[in-house]
Amino acid sequence: MKADLIVHNIGTLVTSRELEKKSKGDMENIEILHNAYLAVRDGKVLALGEGNIPESLKEEKTKLIDAKKKVVTPGIVDSHTHLVHYGSREDELPLKIKGVPYLEILKQGGGILSTVRKTRKATDEELFEKAFGVLDRMLSFGVTTVEGKSGYGLNLETELRQLETNKRLNENHPIDVVSTFMGAHAVPDEYKENPKGYIDEVLKMLPIVKEKKLAEFCDIFCEDAVFDVEESRHILKEARKHGFKLKIHADEIVSLGGAELAGELGTVSAEHLMAISDQGIKDLYENNVIANILPATSFNLGKDYAPVRKMIDTGLTVALSSDYNPGSCPCENMQLVMNIASAQLKMTPTEIFKAVTINAAKAVKRDDTVGSLEVGKNADFVIFDVENLNYIFYNIGINHVKDVFKLGEQVLTDGEVSYV
Repeated sequence: MKADLIVHNIGTLVTSRELEKKSKGDMENIEILHNAYLAVRDGKVLALGEGNIPESLKEEKTKLIDAKKKVVTPGIVDSHTHLVHYGSREDELPLKIKGVPYLEILKQGGGILSTVRKTRKATDEELFEKAFGVLDRMLSFGVTTVEGKSGYGLNLETELRQLETNKRLNENHPIDVVSTFMGAHAVPDEYKENPKGYIDEVLKMLPIVKEKKLAEFCDIFCEDAVFDVEESRHILKEARKHGFKLKIHADEIVSLGGAELAGELGTVSAEHLMAISDQGIKDLYENNVIANILPATSFNLGKDYAPVRKMIDTGLTVALSSDYNPGSCPCENMQLVMNIASAQLKMTPTEIFKAVTINAAKAVKRDDTVGSLEVGKNADFVIFDVENLNYIFYNIGINHVKDVFKLGEQVLTDGEVSYV
């Protein structure tokens, strides 16, 4: 079979295909090729390997791209974002600088509730246009798949509008958008005196969201002064009954037992985990729960980082994501996230690329199609304008992405979106 497109003269090709682990804590067990080529047909990976392009792959109309010894990787998967919302919260910056706790800002009616008020007032077009621009910027940093949570509506109407916007974005933007329902993100103002009443409302939303096929996952903010462990257990178990796959914001600020709950329920992933206990790490490992780590949130809030090296040594599957949101982490730059993981979490370049490709794809149940460059999988890949992996983490604060391909089509050229 002949290729539509062949990228050749690749200095380093990170396929992210998983190899046999050398030890329980081996997070570097992904295939990396040198002096390589990558062949594409009909949007899928046709062949890849080291050395010269096999003549059997070429024909007169095959497009050849010389990578000029640069680095090529799978498209980055950002598996935790709060993509659709309206407004911003820079007015809270002085409070953060003064050390006012995040949960205290929420109690005062700020934080999530501030964004809820703005999101409820926004039109559908305003929500779409804001998020579309965010996706363009994410694409420029090499992202080709994104998970987007609701949770800034906190009523049925606006939660549905957020999820419908996700669907529209998925249909109209090159980046794939995976939807998560997170009605249990906070208790809205109108239920301040009756938080149990809002839990009942969330339970009523679940079958409606599922019937409309607007979300694949259900997430919840299990945290002190938000939803406790028992409330989280109740909501997530009901979500599972309706066919949702489960996620959980766990142990972000307080070691509440969210990770232990994730292990008990066998959620797909547990997110944040800065305050996770040793028992929580053990429970995640024993129940194959992915630890989705969001280091830019720790950086932005000035909080401790999740104990990633301990997680890796235990054998946990670790993913890295941006946590893009308007409050605790208004960051659209996955390369910054990767730089922080290198400098602060002491992860190696290979570990980091595994965490943002195949492991992140597992966190959104897309590892059968994206997250690695293997024959038959989607031809989503990035050309970095560097000659080795280390340079990406050495030269920080720079966008090193040159070109991005989605299903074999070039959607970013020399750093500029080119899919229109």
